[in-house]
Amino acid sequence: MLSSNSGILALAEVEKRLRVAERLARCIDDPRCPGQTAHSLADIIGFRMKMIAAGYEDGNDANRLRSDPVFKMAQDALPSGRDLASQSMMCRLENLPGVRELVAMGRAMVDLYCASFRQVPKRIVLDIDDTFDAVHGGQQLRLFNAHYDEYGFQPIVAFDGDGRFVRAVLRPAKRPSGAEIRPHLRRLVRAIRSNWPNTRILIRADGHYCSPPVIDWCRANDVDFIAGWRPPRRCASMSRIWKPAR
Repeated sequence: MLSSNSGILALAEVEKRLRVAERLARCIDDPRCPGQTAHSLADIIGFRMKMIAAGYEDGNDANRLRSDPVFKMAQDALPSGRDLASQSMMCRLENLPGVRELVAMGRAMVDLYCASFRQVPKRIVLDIDDTFDAVHGGQQLRLFNAHYDEYGFQPIVAFDGDGRFVRAVLRPAKRPSGAEIRPHLRRLVRAIRSNWPNTRILIRADGHYCSPPVIDWCRANDVDFIAGWRPPRRCASMSRIWKPAR
């Protein structure tokens, strides 16, 4: 009945206020028979979220943590009560959502971000970039990235100018094209404007987001943008050999 995960109890209080697990669970259709279900989708999602937050990224850890008394209390269960969801149940959950459900879950996170403001802002800045996440197994969507010399994912993440998380999209470890970035921006901006129709949106991104599909879409949808620009090879070579006179 001992545990070294007491910090999860503080996180559980935050989760009770935000209800992230419930928001995400409402986006997924549960095909299970209600009369034969021991753990709701919200309970499984909440347990998985707390596992990741505590550093237990592998779903196999659920087989040990499901009987942890602190994790049970964080899920509003008694330490001596029924164990939490198992690894096999985690696996079924992670393979349950389809494309529609994933889009709805992303929309729910944007709604949560907008609900965190007391007043509707006149303008927000969205910093969008992709980040490399190395993996060490045969996970779906993994890809070898020559720049990092590792297998992994390269999700697109969005934060606002004050560092608040807005949204993330899991994807293979390759450079996103303009055709891939454009629908991501379209869904993101549409979700924000459904909450704040009069708020100006400024998007900041680095060089490989500066592509014709992205720029054309931003201009057509009245979205401000600041994007890095990679000079042509000829200009780059000239900048390396040119030296200013003293």
